[in-house]
Amino acid sequence: MKIPSCLFAVFWLATPLHAQEVAGGTKTIFDLVKAGGWVMIPLVFASVLTLTLILVYLATLRRGSVVSREYMETADALIKKRDYLGLLAISNRHQEAVARVTSRMLEFATRHPGAPLQAVREVAETEGGRIANALTHRITYLADVGMLAPMLGLLGTVTGIIKSFGELGKRAGDASQPILLAQGVGEALVTTAAGIIVGIVAMSFHAFFRGKVQNLISELESSSTHLLSLFATSYEKKTRDNRVPPRPSALNDDDDY
Repeated sequence: MKIPSCLFAVFWLATPLHAQEVAGGTKTIFDLVKAGGWVMIPLVFASVLTLTLILVYLATLRRGSVVSREYMETADALIKKRDYLGLLAISNRHQEAVARVTSRMLEFATRHPGAPLQAVREVAETEGGRIANALTHRITYLADVGMLAPMLGLLGTVTGIIKSFGELGKRAGDASQPILLAQGVGEALVTTAAGIIVGIVAMSFHAFFRGKVQNLISELESSSTHLLSLFATSYEKKTRDNRVPPRPSALNDDDDY
């Protein structure tokens, strides 16, 4: 499962590493982070950003933010009564996505009473598509972090190895060169490990939220279609009721005369 594996990775990052035995003794993860160099600064920022986005998405990407039973029951009753102004007022007070779609649809219908039903339908579909795109776009930030974090880690490894070989060049002929090289490369690889872990966490939660967003979009489409169908039936019936009766023909006038 995606969430437990991500939480395990975060827990692994927050706990001390077991013995990385080096000449100076055992190192904790905080020592290794410090040894990772300047690249660890954007990686730490990326990890904090990832955690923040995860918490925000868990709090906001809920079914209640798209549709609620209370609103659907109220909208259903008001549409059947043809109380469009009352439904418009209620929709403006609600924050659900389906309420915004209904509000935009009713605003257009009330401002343009003679507009064909197809035009009203297109307004509702456009607003629904805009909200769906906004939901999809929100979670792309996690995918961006998931792609950039491993690249930052690789950059830190490359710069760390360059620095290690530079130090070795200053100690030409020193018998401790292999040990120094091993230590330098080991510390440089810390950034790669950190970048990969942050990337795994970000991409795993992105996959989780992507599925959740798809479910929310399906809920929005289903609810909007239901209300639009009710509105279409009521709108056509209202149009027929308001139709002016045909004027009697001249022939009938003559006959009556």
